[in-house]
Amino acid sequence: MLKNIRIFKSVSIGIIFWITTLEIASDNLQLSVQTTSGLVAGTKESKIILFEDIPYAKPPVSELRWQPPQPIENPGKSIEPKESNHCYQETDSLQDIQNFGTEDCLYLDIRVPQSQNKNLPVMFWIHGGGNTSGTKDFYDFSRLVAKKEVIVVSINYRLGIFGFFTHSAIQDAGVEPSNFGILDIIEALKWVQRNIKNFGGDPENVTIFGESAGGHNVYALLVSKQAKGLFHQAISQSGYTESSSLQNAYKPDEINRKDSADSWSVFNRLLVQKGISTSIEDADRLQSKLSLEEQKKLLMESTSADLLQLYENTIEEPLLTNDGVVIPKDGLLAALGQPEHLNKVPVLAGSNRDEVKLWIGTSEYFLETKFSPLGRILNIPSLAIKNKDLYNFYNKIRAEGWQLRGVIEPLEQIFNTGNNNLYAYRFDWDDERNLFIADFQSIIGASHALEIAFISGDFKFLGKYSPLIYPRSPSRNFTSRNMMNFWANFAKTGNPGTSTNEIEWTRYNPNNEKNFMILDKRKDMELKAIDINMPDIVASIYNSNLLNLEEKCILLYETTTYLGSDSFQTYLTDPLSGFCSVSKAREISEANRGYYEY
Repeated sequence: MLKNIRIFKSVSIGIIFWITTLEIASDNLQLSVQTTSGLVAGTKESKIILFEDIPYAKPPVSELRWQPPQPIENPGKSIEPKESNHCYQETDSLQDIQNFGTEDCLYLDIRVPQSQNKNLPVMFWIHGGGNTSGTKDFYDFSRLVAKKEVIVVSINYRLGIFGFFTHSAIQDAGVEPSNFGILDIIEALKWVQRNIKNFGGDPENVTIFGESAGGHNVYALLVSKQAKGLFHQAISQSGYTESSSLQNAYKPDEINRKDSADSWSVFNRLLVQKGISTSIEDADRLQSKLSLEEQKKLLMESTSADLLQLYENTIEEPLLTNDGVVIPKDGLLAALGQPEHLNKVPVLAGSNRDEVKLWIGTSEYFLETKFSPLGRILNIPSLAIKNKDLYNFYNKIRAEGWQLRGVIEPLEQIFNTGNNNLYAYRFDWDDERNLFIADFQSIIGASHALEIAFISGDFKFLGKYSPLIYPRSPSRNFTSRNMMNFWANFAKTGNPGTSTNEIEWTRYNPNNEKNFMILDKRKDMELKAIDINMPDIVASIYNSNLLNLEEKCILLYETTTYLGSDSFQTYLTDPLSGFCSVSKAREISEANRGYYEY
């Protein structure tokens, strides 16, 4: 405590004592907080206090695997930071996930302003990653906390097979829900209700916000009866409404494909993995004969690594399921339009203009390597778009599909219940740095997840790519300042308010001419009319002269099956009907998986 105090011999003992006492008080005031989980010590960082790795539920391990999270009550415990506590998942170099993690992962972080004001609004962050990857530790909301006087809570929740798994051996054993990851988020919200006042937060003003799968989970919380009353505003960033029936999650009509993610096919692969069966066909016969108790024993005795490996080559992993417990059986989108299910709170939702450039921006199908004059000297190739018209058209169709299914459809459903306290946006900022290695403005644009840094204020979260994607500029500063204001205002009042250049963000109404706030640099920030529907999107695909038959097939499949209810067969007509099918689209996708690493 005394290392920063210079003590001179000429200074009196009394002054030394006074300075030392002041330093101790400054360092320790509210740095230790009592919670129902134990005593947690905070760490002072730049203008905020960080409380890390607080357990909000019992570890979901051993007999608690595939069980709803259990409340934790251990006030006598001393909570210490815990390394590598992200939920079990594949490794990810971008998020610096260098190991698979652990099933003991139900922890949260809290960032509090050093001002230590009381009754502050609470913003509850739900990370993205397809509900199969991600961690609370990848995001730093310190700047938002310090500048806007809010508290931000960030959580981990169970992912993939551990968080979203439907199998008769589990559900028929007395555990009805299959959306364990959503139940984890709800348990964390309950923990916040019990404890956040001790950190200076207002339990009566909690805003849930999340991006991608996090935005998807925000929509899930809006229809979950278990979440009722636990939050008071909701923000979905690039969310979506896709959810699976119990039958399709467990044993759909089409099963036993090598790339199938339904739990019947997964269990067949488990039998082969364990050496109990010699083939998928043999496993299929055996699974029908095994008792549920025998099946459950195999699942419970499998290691985390063995279970994760079962999804290595699948098209997708477990989805949010209409289990009738957490998610109504009618499905997520339908439930958002049913007053008996909807948790009625102010909702803000939006997507990014170039969502899928995050993925096609590395695709060998769309990009090629070239050498610029400087690149030849340095022997460093550059990435270039092969066909800009095709690239931009593909992105436009998929991004409009995301905006339709992730923003317009859910907001219209909510609006039709009588909840008109709604706000919509599109994020358009694309002022990336263009260098000899790539034209990042064209390749990346306003892609998926790019907006997070503008809200958090952390422009380093993409690591080595950050200086290329987020170069310092007046446009970056203007857009970030306004997005921070909008998000914080919404958390405080349920209204995002007015921009610094006097543009009022008015409520979303499907019948309004201008109902979307365009989030961009000063000259391009505006309220704009956006009218998108699936028949028009599909017509654009069919009528395009840019696309060959294979490209039309895969684009139709992706646009009509991803992010929402499956309408592929509805829109499959001549001339594609004799050529395109689900299996054909997947075959095309598999043949064009190659990508570049920057």
